[in-house]
This record gives sequence, structure tokens and C-alpha cells, in this order.
Amino acid sequence: MGLPEHHLTEGERLVLSFHPHWKRLVLPVLALVLVVAVAGAAIYFIPGDYTYAAYARIAVGVVAFVALTLWTFIPYLRWKTTSYTLTSHRFAISTGILNKLEEDIPMAKVNSVSSDQRFFERFLGCGTLRVESASEKGEIDLLDIPKIQLVRQELFRLVEDASDGTIDGK
Repeated sequence: MGLPEHHLTEGERLVLSFHPHWKRLVLPVLALVLVVAVAGAAIYFIPGDYTYAAYARIAVGVVAFVALTLWTFIPYLRWKTTSYTLTSHRFAISTGILNKLEEDIPMAKVNSVSSDQRFFERFLGCGTLRVESASEKGEIDLLDIPKIQLVRQELFRLVEDASDGTIDGK
């Protein structure tokens, strides 16, 4: 997960590395349970003496497979292949299943860091992290960041260290 050691520059150290919050997997898990239950019931209730029973069961299986792929497997892969890595020099964002998009925000370019938590997100400890940088992208909103307060605190500390020219407050 995150940046491998050989991708770090000299003097750079890994601070935090994480995926989006697990709440992104709630709907895919519910879809898994629902599709399996409906497909199982459909296969069970297809009469055995029906002329095309085998074809009907195959059709139910194919539809269930496609639904599971679209509603469960692909969202899981999106969650698994999205990673955020906070190092002493940069904030790296990596996304993509087949194609990979990597963004690095140097700590020296970060202007401000803020967070937003809705009522339910406060219970889960996640939220939206807003990073404003002096780059062409400007403001970036990162959704479903776990342990949002810890991430925000570490990011802010690293930004302050970068502006002071220090590492780890030294």
C-alpha cells in the first residue's frame, strides 16, 4: 500500500499510508448479499420440469455474475487501488484499477489544510480533507479519509516544517 521504499527520495521518510475509509465498502457488501440472495431464490424457484430450466438457471447465473462484478468487485478494486501516502516531503495520491494516476503534492506548495466532517462521519472518524496548493490543480478535495483529525494534524505539521525548512520540527 502506498509508496514503496525505493520510490522515496534521499532523506524522505514515510509518515502515514492509508486507503479511503471502509465505509465505501458498505454498499458493495450489501449488494453482494442482495444479489446472492435474489439469484439463489430465483434459481430455487425455477421449476425443475420447466423445458428451459437449465437455460433459465444459466441466465440467472450470468446476470448475477455481471451484477456482482459491477456492484461489488469493481468498487472493491477502486477502494483497494486508491491509496494516500504522506511523507516528510510530499502527499502522494494514487488511484486506478487498470490505468494508474499518481499525484504528488510537495509540502512546500501546500497553502492550507482543512477538513469537513458530516454528522455520521464524526462517529466513523472519517471525513473530507481539503488541500489547497500552489499548483495548477489548486484545491483538492479528498473524500472518505480515515482518522481525518490525525491525517490533518500530521499534514499541517509537515507543511509547517516545510515552510520553516525543518524536518520533524528539528
